[in-house]
Amino acid sequence: MSTQTTLSLATQGQGLYEFTRDAEAWIDRQKVSMGVCHLFVKHTSCSLTIQENADPSAKADLENWLNRLVPENDPLYTHTMEGPDDMPAHIKAILTNVSLSIPIVDGRLALGTWQGLYLWEHRHGAQHRSVILHISE
Repeated sequence: MSTQTTLSLATQGQGLYEFTRDAEAWIDRQKVSMGVCHLFVKHTSCSLTIQENADPSAKADLENWLNRLVPENDPLYTHTMEGPDDMPAHIKAILTNVSLSIPIVDGRLALGTWQGLYLWEHRHGAQHRSVILHISE
């Protein structure tokens, strides 16, 4: 058996947006006791990650580190028509993940105590993002 849905996530600029509860609620409704949940984001300027969901300073440190690693306004960029954050957003997306696979054990995502699912928005402006969740039993 397999099933899927698409989550729509609104972002308000760069940062990590947790959607663990949304994913878990959908998985719970599917009544699947064991399988794999595949997640895929349908965009080239954001990504997915599993990260700490307890201390907000971890998210801030990650965002600051990635912005330092991939700065805006690099003179080597030629893809600049959509603004100074566009090419860095594409680079950040290839350095991180656009898909994840997580086991489902006893009807729940097999995440650790401090792990959460995040959409990592790499653009400054507000965006509407689509994340496909697909369960394979």
